[in-house]
Amino acid sequence: MDLMKILEDLRRERASIEEAILTLERLVEGRGRRRGRPPTWLAEARKRGRTTDEPEESDTEESIVKRFSAKG
Repeated sequence: MDLMKILEDLRRERASIEEAILTLERLVEGRGRRRGRPPTWLAEARKRGRTTDEPEESDTEESIVKRFSAKG
Protein backbone atom coordinates (compact mmCIF):
# COMPACT_ATOMS: atom_id res chain seq x y z
CA MET A 1 0.00 0.00 0.00
CA ASP A 2 1.00 3.57 -0.52
CA LEU A 3 2.13 5.17 2.74
CA MET A 4 0.60 8.52 1.85
CA LYS A 5 -2.79 6.84 1.38
CA ILE A 6 -2.46 5.10 4.74
CA LEU A 7 -1.59 8.41 6.44
CA GLU A 8 -4.52 10.13 4.78
CA ASP A 9 -6.91 7.40 5.94
CA LEU A 10 -5.56 7.56 9.49
CA ARG A 11 -5.91 11.34 9.62
CA ARG A 12 -9.49 11.10 8.37
CA GLU A 13 -10.27 8.47 11.00
CA ARG A 14 -8.62 10.59 13.72
CA ALA A 15 -10.78 13.55 12.73
CA SER A 16 -13.91 11.39 12.97
CA ILE A 17 -12.88 10.09 16.39
CA GLU A 18 -12.15 13.61 17.66
CA GLU A 19 -15.57 14.76 16.45
CA ALA A 20 -17.23 11.84 18.24
CA ILE A 21 -15.35 12.64 21.45
CA LEU A 22 -16.42 16.29 21.28
CA THR A 23 -20.03 15.29 20.71
CA LEU A 24 -20.00 12.93 23.69
CA GLU A 25 -18.37 15.55 25.89
CA ARG A 26 -21.06 18.06 24.93
CA LEU A 27 -23.77 15.52 25.68
CA VAL A 28 -22.28 14.82 29.12
CA GLU A 29 -22.14 18.56 29.89
CA GLY A 30 -25.71 18.99 28.77
CA ARG A 31 -27.19 16.33 31.04
CA GLY A 32 -30.18 17.65 32.87
CA ARG A 33 -33.57 18.97 31.96
CA ARG A 34 -33.66 19.90 28.30
CA ARG A 35 -36.03 22.58 27.20
CA GLY A 36 -36.63 24.27 23.89
CA ARG A 37 -34.77 23.99 20.63
CA PRO A 38 -31.70 21.73 20.47
CA PRO A 39 -28.31 23.41 20.18
CA THR A 40 -27.10 24.22 16.69
CA TRP A 41 -24.26 21.69 16.77
CA LEU A 42 -26.70 18.90 17.65
CA ALA A 43 -29.20 19.88 14.98
CA GLU A 44 -26.41 19.92 12.38
CA ALA A 45 -25.18 16.50 13.49
CA ARG A 46 -28.67 15.08 13.08
CA LYS A 47 -28.99 16.59 9.60
CA ARG A 48 -25.80 14.86 8.47
CA GLY A 49 -27.08 11.46 9.52
CA ARG A 50 -25.51 8.31 8.16
CA THR A 51 -23.66 7.96 4.93
CA THR A 52 -25.18 5.66 2.35
CA ASP A 53 -22.35 3.13 2.54
CA GLU A 54 -22.94 2.39 6.24
CA PRO A 55 -25.31 -0.49 7.00
CA GLU A 56 -28.47 0.28 8.90
CA GLU A 57 -28.66 -1.07 12.45
CA SER A 58 -31.43 -3.45 11.43
CA ASP A 59 -29.29 -4.89 8.62
CA THR A 60 -26.22 -5.91 10.61
CA GLU A 61 -25.64 -9.55 11.37
CA GLU A 62 -25.32 -8.82 15.07
CA SER A 63 -28.72 -7.12 15.23
CA ILE A 64 -30.35 -10.02 13.37
CA VAL A 65 -28.86 -12.52 15.83
CA LYS A 66 -30.06 -10.39 18.77
CA ARG A 67 -33.59 -10.25 17.37
CA PHE A 68 -33.83 -14.00 16.86
CA SER A 69 -32.28 -14.85 20.21
CA ALA A 70 -34.67 -12.47 21.97
CA LYS A 71 -37.70 -14.14 20.40
CA GLY A 72 -36.72 -17.54 21.30
